[in-house]
Amino acid sequence: MDGTVLVADDDRTIRTVLTQALTRAGCKVHATSSLTTLMRWVEEGRGDLVITDVMMPDGNGIEMIPKISQERPDLPVIVISAQNTIMTAIQANEVDAHDYLPKPFDLPDLLKRAGAAMKNRKLVAASAQADLLPRPAPRGDMSSMEGLPLVGRTPVMQELYRLIARVMNSSMPVLITGESGTGKSLIARTLHDLSDRRGQPFISATAEDFRSPDAAQALVSRVRSGSLLLDELASYGAEAQLRVARLLDGLPDDGPRIMATAQTNLAHCMSEGSLREDLYYRLSGVTLAVPALRERIDDLEPLAQHFLSQAADDGATLRALSPDSLELVRGYSWPGNVRQLQNTLRRLTLTGQDPNIARSEMELALKSQPSAMAVGEDIGGESLSESAARHLKRYFDLHGQDLPPPGLYARILHEIEVPLIEIALDATGGNQARCAELLGINRNTLRKKITELDIEVSRRRKLA
Repeated sequence: MDGTVLVADDDRTIRTVLTQALTRAGCKVHATSSLTTLMRWVEEGRGDLVITDVMMPDGNGIEMIPKISQERPDLPVIVISAQNTIMTAIQANEVDAHDYLPKPFDLPDLLKRAGAAMKNRKLVAASAQADLLPRPAPRGDMSSMEGLPLVGRTPVMQELYRLIARVMNSSMPVLITGESGTGKSLIARTLHDLSDRRGQPFISATAEDFRSPDAAQALVSRVRSGSLLLDELASYGAEAQLRVARLLDGLPDDGPRIMATAQTNLAHCMSEGSLREDLYYRLSGVTLAVPALRERIDDLEPLAQHFLSQAADDGATLRALSPDSLELVRGYSWPGNVRQLQNTLRRLTLTGQDPNIARSEMELALKSQPSAMAVGEDIGGESLSESAARHLKRYFDLHGQDLPPPGLYARILHEIEVPLIEIALDATGGNQARCAELLGINRNTLRKKITELDIEVSRRRKLA
């Protein structure tokens, strides 16, 4: 990597780490804790890349980007920030930042992005001078969106935020996957509310809405140029799928954006024959995977604070988790994900008056959850089939008097297949030949499964 990087961050440790890493990579580095100094360097013509924090002692790094672009249109800017909300990602996208990375960030990933930015700089500069890449017009004031109920600061949620920022104004279909209760419909609504379509209708449809040939056209008429969400697509039968496919074929150029949610891997449903291939390929233009709550434990506290404050705004007693009850919450598996957490805390705001929710109170609340088990609970000599039966019973219990969505067989197979392959890969040190032998399958089959199921085969170090 060759070039000069201007680094602006008020954290001395971050400046030191970035300076050392970029220098080792072959760059010259100028680092400062002042946006004023950064702008002076930019005006003097220094630098091939800017890496800036957002909240600085003398200003806001994102708000500085339009000034940098005006002074040096060809100078790429990478934003790094501990203000890890979806609006930070959106605002960085709005001012045409080259990239956005939340703190804590992955250092090798940042170096890779920095190298790509400088490598493309000459091409971007030439295109800008030829007026081939005009900057997008402002999309309006986004400040009214600050109240959107998307809460999460963990790396997996930050990656989701970045993807939302990149695709929010695209016309491509969006497939949103994740377990029940993770907030897939909320992601779809957020995409609509942040997009240029936010003044148009947002309509969520189920298989029942495609029960007649005329129903699809009626939906298109209602949604106009807004957003149409196909909720839990895996539950659509063959006739409903055919009508959805015909609807997609007949969409006008100014028609709605199509989004779909699914609890299961639709590629697996397609291979099993329960989902039309043409429908899958039409709807999977962009895939957003919403993580389970157990995969983002560090988001539990801010999520709990959000739900407790939300309940207080609705007239309930304002309460907070005690340190002991928070410890209990963090150790629980939350099989119903964010929805289960929200409902549990809402009940606690109605059943107690003490400002702090005690551990004993939380223990009682969790004991009432259907067949739910805390993370790390001892299951003794339970067999594999007994453990599977217990988890399946818990899944059915979570739906109360209702049955789970259709497509359960393929969904359960997928839920077992992914962790089985991941654990086998871990056990064999990532050696795919040994892993295939352990599983008793062909190596090419294993490779195909890794690709189809989007299984991560390596872990990267995180910079704290």
